Formats: sequence, structure tokens, C-alpha cells
Amino acid sequence: MSHQLIIGPGALGRLVALHLAARERVTLLGRRPLPPRQTLTTPTGETRTRELPCLTLEALDEAVGAEITAVHLTTKAYAAEAAFAAVVPWLPPNTPLVLWQNGFGVQATLTERWTGPVLCATTTEGAYLQGDAGVVHAGHGRTLVGHLGGGHGALAAALATRLGAAGLPAAAVPDIRVRLWHKLAVNAAINPLVARFRIRNGQLRDRPFRPMVDAVLDEFAAVMAAEGLPPPAEGLAGLVWGVVSGTANNRASMLQDVLAGRPTEHEAILGPLLAAGRRHDLATPRLAALYRHFAER
Repeated sequence: MSHQLIIGPGALGRLVALHLAARERVTLLGRRPLPPRQTLTTPTGETRTRELPCLTLEALDEAVGAEITAVHLTTKAYAAEAAFAAVVPWLPPNTPLVLWQNGFGVQATLTERWTGPVLCATTTEGAYLQGDAGVVHAGHGRTLVGHLGGGHGALAAALATRLGAAGLPAAAVPDIRVRLWHKLAVNAAINPLVARFRIRNGQLRDRPFRPMVDAVLDEFAAVMAAEGLPPPAEGLAGLVWGVVSGTANNRASMLQDVLAGRPTEHEAILGPLLAAGRRHDLATPRLAALYRHFAER
């Protein structure tokens, strides 16, 4: 049986863990112990409770590390490098690594740095924590996986099959870099606004928020065009509003961070867009204003 190590037992980490645990062995790794019985609340309100080992780094040992089939890094982007560096001594050098971070930056860094194969995952699944022992799957989405250079196709296909069989629809793609930028559009249009105004995703469809989303997307579209990146088939607006509808009841990750008094991922989400805007001499006042709001918190 495969053994999946999930580093970062936040909402996404526990969502992935509880789905995979129905079919294979899963271990969570975090900064503090969590109850071993974890409950998943489905989008329809059903609850499923499973036993999940929840270790801290101090409890990890070489025996556990040698058994690991793959490592899923589900921490925040700003914590990803340090979190992975902490477990590297316990892992065989060819262990596959799957990066689930928002934004675009740490993916390239860890792909170059790790000796084993590295896949990137981008998902529109919506989830939020319910105390120390539960996570709410607030909205269905889809996950795409692939290698930044287009390689490791068989590994990506196997992961997509595993996720799909566990109830998280997924597909392997050869152009994950473009797909990460598409997800960046979703993150940039949703996360900063719902976090700033402390609203759920679905409220973005109402005034005064809808025009704000559209204005952010206009700036994002100009940056993507300057970077030579194609838009999604349904268009940026179609993609973003589809995610808003599908996760209407969700508290986005940045909102969860604000409510909990944690640092936000504004640098990972907005930083690459502002840098690209500067490279191409594009005005991005709305993106810049959102960045300043969180940088000055």
C-alpha cells in the first residue's frame, strides 16, 4: 500500500488527506499534534470520520521516511521552503514531491532544488477548517497536476488517477505553468477581496464587489497577454466566476488567515503580478492597492 505524507495539515492538507485515506495510508505532518480522529464534512453536509496519524517533526524518523511513497506539500507558499527543508533528511532522494501552493514562485525554486521528481498541483476545491479535528469541503472543484518542464507524465497521470478515485476529480496536464497562472487569476480576483472585506466567496457576485473583481481581472489579463500566456478556454472571467459559484459558501484561504491573525499569502499571489507589470511597464493600480493593504497590516 502506498504511503502519502502530507506536510501542512491546514484546510487543503486535511481535505486531501481525508479523501486519500479512504484508499491508502496517509500521515499528516504539522507543527503541533492534532487529534488522530479527523472529520470531513462534505458539500452536502454528510460527515465522515477517519483515523489519521498526525505527527510533528520530532516524531518523524528514518523508518517513516523510508516508507513514504510521495510527499504532498500543502503549507502556505511563504512556509513551503522551510517546511520541506526540515523533512529532507528523512526522505530518500528520489521521493516524488507534489506542490499545492498558491501563487507562482516557490514551485520553480523547489523543482530546481529537489533531487526527486516534482509535480505541481493547482486546485479549485474549496475547504475550511472546523476546529482541530475537522475540515469542511465547502465546494467541488477540479485539480490539475504536472511538471513545470512537461516531464514525468506517467507520474502525473498516476497521481491524477489516485486523486480522482479518492473523490477529488483531477487530470494530468503538460502545461502546468500556464495552468498555475490561470489559478493565479482565481486567487488574485477572489482571495484579497474576500479577505479585505471579510466575506464568503459567493458575496463577490453582489455589489459593490463584482465591479472590483472585474477591475482586477482587467489588469490581470493585460499582464498575462504581455507575458505571452494564453487565457483559459472559458476566458478569465468565465473561469473566475465559475469558481466563485462553485465555492460560494467557502471562506477563502486568505480570509481564514486574516480571521486567525496569521500572515497572508499576498506576496505569493499578488507579488508575481506586480513584478510582471513592472517588467512590461503596465499600470496595475488595483492590484497594487490590494498588495499595500495586506503589506501594511
